[in-house]
Amino acid sequence: PAGRLATSARRRILIVEDNADACATLADILATEGHEVTCAPDGRAGLALALDESWDVIVCDIGLPGLDGLALMRSLRARQDGARPYAVALTGYGQPDDEARGLAAGFDRYLVKPVGAGALLALVAEAPAA
Repeated sequence: PAGRLATSARRRILIVEDNADACATLADILATEGHEVTCAPDGRAGLALALDESWDVIVCDIGLPGLDGLALMRSLRARQDGARPYAVALTGYGQPDDEARGLAAGFDRYLVKPVGAGALLALVAEAPAA
């Protein structure tokens, strides 16, 4: 089936998450499916990695130390030319205006924690391959 084929595509994924346990769990879920995963512990490190390498998907928390996820995504989108990674906000901020701000900053999807493994993998599978 087509769905099965879509999930088998290997993606380069950057996770920007300051909670080490949450980051490790997300990385394990994605790596188990064969994806290549890199973690950044804060917004500045995440932005540097996002600009320095090419990614298929960026999963980014909003509440980050130093540089929050909204500022990270605005900076990334402003400096990108050509390839545009599929960006997923994964956050505890769940008010309606939070999602609007996330999408306006350049995120493609906005998810409120907790997010199940199946939902996350489905999102990664629908990301366009770079």
